[in-house]
Amino acid sequence: MSLKRKQPSSAVAKLKRRLGAAAVLTDPQRLVEFGGDTWFAHHQPEMVVFPRDAAEVSAVMKIAAAHRLPVTTRGAGWGSVGGCVPVQGGIVLAMRGMNRILEIDEGDFVAVVQPGVITGDLQAAARKKNLFYPPDPASLKNCSLGGNIATNAGGPRCLKYGVTRHYVLGLEVVLANGDIVRCGGRTHKNKTGFDLVGLFTGSEGLLGVVTEATLRLLPRPPARAALSAGFSDMRAAAGAIREVFARGFLPAAVEIADRFTLEAAREFRPGAKFPPGHAIVLIEIDGQPGTVRAEIRTLARLLRDAKATRVETATTEAACEKLWDLRRAFSESLKATGLKKLNEDIVVPRSRLVDLMTFAQKLQKRCNFPIACFGHAGDGNIHVNFMVGDYDIPAIKRRADAALDELFERVVGWGGAITGEHGIGLAKKPWWNLALSSENRALHASLKRSLDPQNCLNPGKFL
Repeated sequence: MSLKRKQPSSAVAKLKRRLGAAAVLTDPQRLVEFGGDTWFAHHQPEMVVFPRDAAEVSAVMKIAAAHRLPVTTRGAGWGSVGGCVPVQGGIVLAMRGMNRILEIDEGDFVAVVQPGVITGDLQAAARKKNLFYPPDPASLKNCSLGGNIATNAGGPRCLKYGVTRHYVLGLEVVLANGDIVRCGGRTHKNKTGFDLVGLFTGSEGLLGVVTEATLRLLPRPPARAALSAGFSDMRAAAGAIREVFARGFLPAAVEIADRFTLEAAREFRPGAKFPPGHAIVLIEIDGQPGTVRAEIRTLARLLRDAKATRVETATTEAACEKLWDLRRAFSESLKATGLKKLNEDIVVPRSRLVDLMTFAQKLQKRCNFPIACFGHAGDGNIHVNFMVGDYDIPAIKRRADAALDELFERVVGWGGAITGEHGIGLAKKPWWNLALSSENRALHASLKRSLDPQNCLNPGKFL
């Protein structure tokens, strides 16, 4: 549904009077950079507004509502599904200037932040106070906390510590009509009314604009260790992971990658030390120093017994980060192949991990292009990457979409989910009807109408 707009020129004049001319961008050459994210869709907005606080966001929303202009909120622009693409033009609300860490409280174990704060910057600031913010998307050096909240972002440490939602205690949100509401707070327990924090977290900018977040922090684990192990194939690697859980371990993270991903990474990082084999497992544990040292030795023996080709152990902060840098390079390695990467962050029940790998191998033979699998094996959230060449060529797009149909139908049939941490955005919109029942979709639409009756916020996405 598109809005019946008034002329945007009068809205520009009002916005400049309220926020200042420097806060409103209309130069077409500069607007281009605000039309997309890391997915390949792009649409240029009519203007970009840079608010400095909730009051200014409220003013923008009131002016947008009066002129029936779409508003698409943008954080760091690092999303993977076109979630911040302003497909109906209008206003891009760029939150990058609202990037202050307002408070880190060592007594309450909370951080109060604006949405433009980079995730890695909060982690570093918390570390200086011996505190810990666990959510760790691979793009943590680039993505913003507002974007993490919009997509309920995850990362490798979800296995032990959970996703972004588990760390959002309170939110300040500007609604479509400009009202400013606060939900939740700074207590670690709060059952007052509906879970509005949960409603806005993961809503992909369709229900409101987050202008401040109160986040839960944990004591920083005093020790960590990691190991990487090579295996002959993905079935052997998945079997080793099953044995880790069967022996009662709950690592902070368990990652896996397949042959195509490894070969791309070896070519992309020729000097890096990847273990031999056609699959790799990366495990991290944390806790008290004595416990970590004992557990990492036991895990290394366990993986060797599971026929690992080689096991490399890291017991210092620097050595652990070196292993994780290799993991974080997987996505860039695939991009460096020159093929177009369609990154599908599907989730399957943990018991279906081997089934998924087997299905992906058969699917790539049928669709006749590579499928690279890597990701969070501990919680079943695997990034299935279709390496399709030029997706803009109609014949390739039809073949890729048919393969995606097969993947998503299989995943949903197993009781899985079509997205674990990236969101629906534009990329997953064609499979929205498959993902949820008609009753569930109607409930989503009802909530949207209640909070945004003009369909002003991020229109053109899955609702």
